[in-house]
Amino acid sequence: MAERPPVSSSGTEPALAAVDVRAVRRGDRLFKSIATAAGSTIVIAIVLIAIFLLVRAIPALRVNHVNFFTSAEFDTSNAAALAFGIRDLLMVTVLSSVSALVLAVPVAVGIAVFLTQYAPACLARPFAAMVDLLAAVPSIIFGLWGIFVLAPKLQPVAEFLNHHLGWIFLFRQGNVSLAGGGTVFTAGIVLSVMILPIITSVAREVFRQTPRIQIEAAQALGATRWEVIRMTVLPYGRSGVVAASMLGLERALGETVAVLIILRAAARPGSWSLFDGGYTFASKIASAASEFSEPLPTGAYIAAGFALFVVTFVVNAAARAVAGGKVNA
Repeated sequence: MAERPPVSSSGTEPALAAVDVRAVRRGDRLFKSIATAAGSTIVIAIVLIAIFLLVRAIPALRVNHVNFFTSAEFDTSNAAALAFGIRDLLMVTVLSSVSALVLAVPVAVGIAVFLTQYAPACLARPFAAMVDLLAAVPSIIFGLWGIFVLAPKLQPVAEFLNHHLGWIFLFRQGNVSLAGGGTVFTAGIVLSVMILPIITSVAREVFRQTPRIQIEAAQALGATRWEVIRMTVLPYGRSGVVAASMLGLERALGETVAVLIILRAAARPGSWSLFDGGYTFASKIASAASEFSEPLPTGAYIAAGFALFVVTFVVNAAARAVAGGKVNA
């Protein structure tokens, strides 16, 4: 017969087992504390950033002579008469980012489907690595490529759209010349290339997780390759594609250097046209970073940064809600 383990003084359980249980529970408590502290760090950091931006922005907002939300003016040259608003900044930021998203998402989903469903392994790996390498290209390279190489090629396209679709507000002539390509149209295309690897990478990994049993069931019913993708892969990865798209949108909202290089300042308040210029939130702040010497003018730009912070937070929250709703559905 097997020997019985030593019994504790109480005679109710083995002594060694009691020691092991206490050690395991102590390790669990320690690991839980470390994990909780690590998870709390990002929340605390975000709260501290928001508090810092708000505290530094309030003094400038108090002496602002125009409406912060509806004014197109942004003049901080005179600290005694600040006049700054975010209407045009919000308009250009939304136009460039949303146009980039509209262009990038179909291409990214198509690449992800090709890599996971059509391409052989010997081709899929190097092709995926090549797409991922786009994320390693510095922003300034994208900006220089966009204004010196892409913009001249896009000028005939922009003129064609403006001539034939100018009755649509998105394609009307803006307050900058189409020659040179320093418009939201060019910036949106460059941003779409910049966010393409982010969306592609996430969508590719989500599509790879499609349960094999669902794919085989569709094939057993006689579905073609496209029908299998339409009935199983795309519905399964829908929430992942939404989350990837919102990640790409957040990347486009915060892009600075490339947009600053491409976009030209409009002479007058802009309009909701892709063939206009102006500043995004990030590029406006970056353009004046060397002049941050006085508290009140600096606070005006910090207020714009706080508005961008709120916009990004709202986009992220909306993405969570949409992706969660798709999963629950």
